[in-house]
Amino acid sequence: MSATAPTPTSPASPAAPAAGAQPAVLLDRVHRTYPNGRGTVAALAGVSLALAPGSFTAVMGPSGSGKSTLLNVSAGLDRPSSGRVVVGGSDLTAMSPDAVTRLRRDRIGFVFQSYNLVGHLTVDENIALPLLLGGMRRASALAQARPWFGRLGLDGLEGRRSGELSGGQAQRVALARGLITRPAVLFADEPTGSLDSLTGEQVMGLLTEAARDQGSTVILVTHEPRVAAYARREVVVRDGRVSSLTAGRVGS
Repeated sequence: MSATAPTPTSPASPAAPAAGAQPAVLLDRVHRTYPNGRGTVAALAGVSLALAPGSFTAVMGPSGSGKSTLLNVSAGLDRPSSGRVVVGGSDLTAMSPDAVTRLRRDRIGFVFQSYNLVGHLTVDENIALPLLLGGMRRASALAQARPWFGRLGLDGLEGRRSGELSGGQAQRVALARGLITRPAVLFADEPTGSLDSLTGEQVMGLLTEAARDQGSTVILVTHEPRVAAYARREVVVRDGRVSSLTAGRVGS
């Protein structure tokens, strides 16, 4: 039997930052087109969206709707064809690729559906990787990685390589890597897709905690309504457009 979602403990986050407040993530009339055999296809068609600091937003939509493109453009992994993307006051569309890379390293966390673990690194090195890339000494970075093993049921896996992990284990390693820097913004693409229901709820609890206790702004792409219900706001994407904004059912 699947465990039930947590009981709400606080009111819903506002649909947008309060007047005068700077959004954590801002999309302003964002278009993203890609070439195809007959011209171009619009993955995003004029999306405007403002997410408040510390908010938890689920992005939903059918396959091919543009939700993953929305995530990638918001995170600076892809550049819009037109429009602005602003993260923490920094306009990604006006920055050099190197500057965007530094911003992602220092202020943004990622949990990818495909994990994106580094194959030749051990599990503890994969979790500590953002700290190591930021210049932290190896011993200190690995020490900060260590507590995540118990929190995510990964004890005993510290020295393994990514190829020795199950899909669920690899996803939990990816989550720990995304959270270890206490990022200002965390992007998660289907983070429970490889997990059983109990471990999935553990992961969603950590994402909720990141928004509530760390003040991280969490943007989650999912096709599962039950997972989206953990968010305090749901954004539905259809045909490259934001079609509706609703309060999440758990956080409402």
